[in-house]
Amino acid sequence: MNQSLKFVDTQKSAFYPTVKSRVEAYFQKNQISKTANSAMVFKTVFYLLLFVSFYILILLEVFPLWGSLLLAIGLGSTMSFIGFNICHDALHGSYSNKKWVNDALGYIFNLIGANVYIWKITHNKVHHTYTNIMGHDGDLDVAPGLIRISKDEKKKFIHRFQHIYAFFLYALASISWFFRKDYVKFFQEKIGSHTNDHPKREYFNLFFYKLLYYGMYIVLPLVVMDINWWQFLIGYLAMNFTMGLVLGLVFQLAHLVEETTIPHPKESENIEESWAEHQMRTTSNFARKSKMAAFFCGGLNFQVEHHLFPKICHIHYPAMSEIVRTTALEHGLPYHEHETLSMALHSHYKFLKRAAQ
Repeated sequence: MNQSLKFVDTQKSAFYPTVKSRVEAYFQKNQISKTANSAMVFKTVFYLLLFVSFYILILLEVFPLWGSLLLAIGLGSTMSFIGFNICHDALHGSYSNKKWVNDALGYIFNLIGANVYIWKITHNKVHHTYTNIMGHDGDLDVAPGLIRISKDEKKKFIHRFQHIYAFFLYALASISWFFRKDYVKFFQEKIGSHTNDHPKREYFNLFFYKLLYYGMYIVLPLVVMDINWWQFLIGYLAMNFTMGLVLGLVFQLAHLVEETTIPHPKESENIEESWAEHQMRTTSNFARKSKMAAFFCGGLNFQVEHHLFPKICHIHYPAMSEIVRTTALEHGLPYHEHETLSMALHSHYKFLKRAAQ
């Protein structure tokens, strides 16, 4: 791995300064804050109330078993939406100008199973800097050995079917994340080019919040609910398979589609373009004009805008997207997007099929 990988802007691109000034002018002209507005607060309250309602209704066994199963599926979906809509912005510091608000909302991430500290390293620092770069962006390790995304990876017989079985693997994403991924990332020597040197308190936080998660979703239901272990297991897996599938699909549609590039620089090479131009080539939107997609995906369907402006709350991305798109085209840069979710899914399917060849 090239540890000193840099973005060398040999062409002195004016794209990023231009788009930043235009976005800044938009907020000044309309006299609005770059952080959360009333619509964002409504979404936050809505998803948190939905989460608490589903969780309590399951524990109290208000409905028959089939109803509780549906609630478990709803809970899994809602946990994904909380991650997309609330925690993601808070952990980027874009939800509020007040640090304590971002910290408080960000720590909800721990309650749905993920580790805040590791996320900030893997996502905020590594992924946002080295987006889609082989050997640097850990998000490309979708399912090592099982899913091939680059022709530099060893080709296996099973890969010819990956465009089919990958979607089943995505359903396992949350279980892998909560029981394996965070621990592996925490205790390995490096995360991408980041050398791990954790503060002592983060060792405590890792195990404390993991135990809290296991207590909330495994121990407590088994103790208070009048169900057999296998009935609990069905509900728990239904919750996690739903959550994993939603997380896996939305994450992959942002970067692993037909149009995006996956650079794999050699040891002595750098990326010969500006960081912002690199983001335009490696990132894609979907369902940009769908209010429903924006409500559920929390701006993750506006990945282009998010990667350029992670410190701006996602509630503003729909308006910003026209500015970004126009500026990109003016500078001869691609603006990757799919008009609908189904088109993005189809493009990801074709990407997996092509990557296996």
